[in-house]
Amino acid sequence: MKLFCLRFTFITALFLIGTAVKSQIFKDPKQPVEVRVQDFISKLSLKEKVDQLMNSTPAIPRLGVPAYNWWNEALHGVARSGIATIFPQAIGEAATFNPVLLKKISTAIATEARASYNISRDKNAGLQYGGLSFWTPNINIFRDPRWGRGQETYGEDPYLTSSMGVAFVQGLQGNDPLHLTAAACAKHYVVHSGPERLRHGFDAKVSMQDMRETYFPAFEALAKTGVEAFMTAYNSVNGEACSSSGFLIDTILRKEWGFKGHVVSDCDAVEDIYKGHHMAKTAAQAAAMAINQGMDLNCGTTYFALLKAIKEGLTTEANIDSALAAVTRTRVKLGLFDPKGTNPYDEIGPDEINSDAHRALARQAAEESIVLLKNDNTLPLRNDLKKYFITGPNASSVDALLGNYFGINNQMSTILEGIAGEIAKGSQMQYRKGILLDRPNANPIDWTTGAAKEADVIFAVIGIDGTLEGEEGEAIASPHYGDRLDYNIPENQIAFLEKLRKDYKGKIVTIVTGGSPMNLTKVHALSDAVLLVWYPGEEGGNAIADVIFGKVSPSGKLPVTFPMSLDDLPPYEDYAMKGRTYRFMDKVPMYPFGFGLNYGKFVYQDLKANEQTYKAGDKLRVTATIRNAGKLASDEVAQLYIRVPQQNYLTPNYTLKSFKRIKVDAGGSSQVSFELSEKDLQIFDAAGKAQLVKGKYTIYVGGSSPLARSQELGAPKMASISIEVK
Repeated sequence: MKLFCLRFTFITALFLIGTAVKSQIFKDPKQPVEVRVQDFISKLSLKEKVDQLMNSTPAIPRLGVPAYNWWNEALHGVARSGIATIFPQAIGEAATFNPVLLKKISTAIATEARASYNISRDKNAGLQYGGLSFWTPNINIFRDPRWGRGQETYGEDPYLTSSMGVAFVQGLQGNDPLHLTAAACAKHYVVHSGPERLRHGFDAKVSMQDMRETYFPAFEALAKTGVEAFMTAYNSVNGEACSSSGFLIDTILRKEWGFKGHVVSDCDAVEDIYKGHHMAKTAAQAAAMAINQGMDLNCGTTYFALLKAIKEGLTTEANIDSALAAVTRTRVKLGLFDPKGTNPYDEIGPDEINSDAHRALARQAAEESIVLLKNDNTLPLRNDLKKYFITGPNASSVDALLGNYFGINNQMSTILEGIAGEIAKGSQMQYRKGILLDRPNANPIDWTTGAAKEADVIFAVIGIDGTLEGEEGEAIASPHYGDRLDYNIPENQIAFLEKLRKDYKGKIVTIVTGGSPMNLTKVHALSDAVLLVWYPGEEGGNAIADVIFGKVSPSGKLPVTFPMSLDDLPPYEDYAMKGRTYRFMDKVPMYPFGFGLNYGKFVYQDLKANEQTYKAGDKLRVTATIRNAGKLASDEVAQLYIRVPQQNYLTPNYTLKSFKRIKVDAGGSSQVSFELSEKDLQIFDAAGKAQLVKGKYTIYVGGSSPLARSQELGAPKMASISIEVK
């Protein structure tokens, strides 16, 4: 009898376990996504549902569901986690004007993220920065150089930002129709670019024209590409907090653009609804406002108040279910509920992390990101000169390679190391830091400038780093919450450069690090060559050396305008585009958008269009020949701009509509072609409505934006033609 009872108990237990497994449809990869989502929701209590709507979601032991943290970063490599490949900062990636390369980069990032997740999924369950949902890319428009987080963006132009953003999302998420390698997130939706100090209560006033023409395009492009998530901004727009805006979240994002993913708040942005914007009196009211308008996931803890909000009749459990369904779909597509070994990405292993192939990709990206701002017959250099001297606060700095939202790597190539690695044996090279980054030396004795003057070439590595610019709380040396309200680089750096230059007969190559425009007027005058290298990542030093010594030609282009002075710009808090960026500035800049020299000597000629009179609905094809009259092969970024007839409302000076990166051999030529649609010829009127205006249009093709200033600085003359729109 006892044996019978034991057998009965064992069989019953097996039956119950089997029944439990069969009943957990949400864990079955063979089931449709929506079936799995609804099964999961049906098993939760109201409190459990609410708990799953914040970034740090607790485990549900009775269902065998582990904890998960939605907050993970991968701006230019897997960040704040384990060892990973560190690619150039986003603004440097934008300077490549190479979406194909960026897609390869984000594919590598996703692969490394999966590898890390596969290794640590058991021991690091729920650990922040250990997941697969990444809150990147930042596709805000870098409208003002004072913004410390502009380095995270792809620059000031909507078309370039859209192109690069789409490429990044496609690579990060992968091309499997049922599974995500990783989940991308378009942030910060939508009008968000400083001031950092005011962001928790700031109201950006924006016209519908600027919204449609400047602030919306990249977000619309990513929504239609299938980005998995949108992150709302801290600030409000035209009186509505972004995290509870029915216009932005429901009307535009979901209905007009057809976005199907989930919406997450920036961290504690829901709390800002009542503490910063004062649009609600309590946490319950703020949480209800957000979820009622379609905010699914709360980074923070304010959504705990949803239980109270339901009791007070401010929202409903149906809204909770809708939000939970949105975030659960992402979890299912990521395979977070799948048994081990059933997801197509489970076999990605540790050899992918910081692999030789990914390091080579980082080097290529750094090389293509470098912008040559000046070259007075100095570069490329021979590597066998008698003596070289390298100095400056960022020569041996790792921080100058990183920017913000960065990962960790055990093989960082500083600028000092990269250049030293290319100097021929038998040549002499010396290094002294010389000065501190942003303050005078405490010791007045100078052992640097005198010794430097004995060299054939001085490399002066100056600029800024992430301690001076970045996010609120991140840039620890910034007196302005990460913003740069002083446009100049530190005064001690200019004084140091002047001391190096005085009575020196050799060449000074100045290497500038940083993630935003800065006043380089004196730097330009004091240097024989100027390289802007951004925050170039783990292979930065090697890539810079490759350019300096002619292994590759510099080919980066500026994704943002460098004004002469901040006095040339509207006030920082003014979000109107009039007077901003190359499209609407009426002042001559120091360095124009799209500008960047190389070692080739390019001539643009034979620009043609397939028709001289354009009618709505036609396809316009434009071709040009690019000839390299120089002695060195080089990549060139051919850029196409359109100038429309000026209207009685704000009209762009000209607008980037296409670009192509091509390589042209010395003495060779290549034909480049572009195809434009009616949408490319449209502008937006004061009400934000798209218009195809009649009249004479000018089409420019060249290696920079069509400012005379570009040619003054050495860019090739642009080719241009006119067409008539009837």
